[in-house]
Amino acid sequence: MLYRKIQSYITDYLKGNSDKILILEGARQVGKSFIIRVVGQQLFKHFIELNFVEDDEHEQLFKNIHSAEDFYLTLSMVAGARLGDATDTLIFLDEIQHYPQFLTLLKFFRQDNRYRFIASGSLLGISLRQTTSIPVGSIIRKEMYQLDFEEFLIANGFGDEAIKQLHNSFLNKQGLTESQHQHLLNLFRRYLLVGGMPDAVNEYLDSHNIVKVREIQNAIQDLYGADAAKYEKEQAKNLLIKRIYDMIPSQMENKKKRIVAKDIQGKNGDRFNRYQEEFEYLISSGIVLDVHAISNPKFPLAESVQKNLLKLYLNDVGLLTAQLFHHNLRPVLEDIRSINLGAVYESVVAQELRSHGLRLFYYDNRQKGEVDFLVDDYDNLSILPVEVKSGKGYTLHSALSNLLETPDYHVNNAVVLSNEREVSIRDKVIYMPVYYAMFLGQERSADQNDPAYLF
Repeated sequence: MLYRKIQSYITDYLKGNSDKILILEGARQVGKSFIIRVVGQQLFKHFIELNFVEDDEHEQLFKNIHSAEDFYLTLSMVAGARLGDATDTLIFLDEIQHYPQFLTLLKFFRQDNRYRFIASGSLLGISLRQTTSIPVGSIIRKEMYQLDFEEFLIANGFGDEAIKQLHNSFLNKQGLTESQHQHLLNLFRRYLLVGGMPDAVNEYLDSHNIVKVREIQNAIQDLYGADAAKYEKEQAKNLLIKRIYDMIPSQMENKKKRIVAKDIQGKNGDRFNRYQEEFEYLISSGIVLDVHAISNPKFPLAESVQKNLLKLYLNDVGLLTAQLFHHNLRPVLEDIRSINLGAVYESVVAQELRSHGLRLFYYDNRQKGEVDFLVDDYDNLSILPVEVKSGKGYTLHSALSNLLETPDYHVNNAVVLSNEREVSIRDKVIYMPVYYAMFLGQERSADQNDPAYLF
């Protein structure tokens, strides 16, 4: 079984005394149901799983339920022999967004305390906005992502001690030996191909066959498209979700890498706000990562967002390389000068930073240029710029230098990630290997006053 860091969070929640109901959110196929099933079956004598998508496709027993009493009666019809009480029975409501009325019912399930409940779903942001009675104070929302690079390393045999030593090297701003560096870089490049979707990672571990891995990744993308079609039908609107989703890889090859409204339907003068619902679906479903522009970067970054300038990344770098390179491994595994991997490297860093709970922005200034990512540095009440370089010229970054030289921005330091082995500091810029992105923004495990920390 793949190691998932979120398992300890779910375990602690279910062992704890919280009376709120946990909803695990995230894109389809990232492993939400599986990890809840594993923990629930370990901790509870009675584990009952109700998948509302499957229910809707078959008997529809729960589709029209709008009261706790009706729910308990129907539940007893399908699982009566397996029902105990709140001490030994966990009810798992999977795909809860499919029957939005259950979001309201969670408040009553919590008050009754008849059983323990846990839920999972996607599009929770949209579903909650459409719910007439939001269960404020009754739920805990936790985001789950696919395997990050650290989890991928563990899946490939890295133990706790190896991860700890890597983390210490990161904290102390030390590079690895040449052989260690090449080994990490080799695994990092494989992560670019495989990504973090659990089914794709398991197939890679079982067969090391890129064709089979790509089949899984293509099936996931087809699933995302089918989900979008269902959403479009339900809303009775001609949404352009798939068009925007399909544009992302090609848009990332452009200099600005952002979605331009007029390109969506080829209409000059088209405006961004015309497609707000489409963007909202893509972002809320978790199948893309949104990065908003900031031209005047000051802490906190959310106060300076330019809403009409937006970069979108696919939620999984393996899905991106599947579209860009299909079965060909050479562009990623070999140093081919004619192939620019800038978009791929940016995608994987966006994926890492977001999985660490960071909200992402980028610097876009007409006079001073563009920097890949900005994140809030809460410890120093400042911002941390992060630039990603896939080629040899990793020390060339005029926009980043311009940003650092602007006194009004109060930027203490910046990070440049590249394939370079050594870690160095020059003019407030910390240069480090790209695989160290797996520790940026992670929770601290040592003295929080240690100056080695970047956050």
